[in-house]
Amino acid sequence: MPHVHEKIDFVADAYIVHNNRVLLRMHDKYKKWLPSGGHIELDEDPNQAAIREAKEEVGLDIELVGSVSPLAGNKNYLHLLAPRFMHRHKINDAHEHISLAYFATSKTDHIQQGETEVSDEVRWFTNDELDDPTFGIDESIRYYAHAALKELEKKS
Repeated sequence: MPHVHEKIDFVADAYIVHNNRVLLRMHDKYKKWLPSGGHIELDEDPNQAAIREAKEEVGLDIELVGSVSPLAGNKNYLHLLAPRFMHRHKINDAHEHISLAYFATSKTDHIQQGETEVSDEVRWFTNDELDDPTFGIDESIRYYAHAALKELEKKS
């Protein structure tokens, strides 16, 4: 999706866990290991964006993990699942992202990449592999991935 704003955009990421492994993909543009995710479109909320991006990028139907407020609300008030982590990072000198990181599970580990954003590599990582320096995974990505594995080790 094109940028919603020239200075800053909101993005939603999903740390997907299956059989005690977490999915990361070598991003086609940035050439680094990242979770599935991308821009939140104007007609969707962050939960929908995380689910859509996983389907588009890696072909997985995912379930976001967490609980939603038990308040009934009304038809004009939709309670959303809160992200596990949030951060702001520079994409370049003129543009930034505010990233909402969710934890999710998948019933399968079968990857089918989308047609538009094809990664050089998509891999299910174990805890030990996340810390292997040969992969060069950024510290924050490793931290979030380890947290997802710890929380979801019995649910996936």
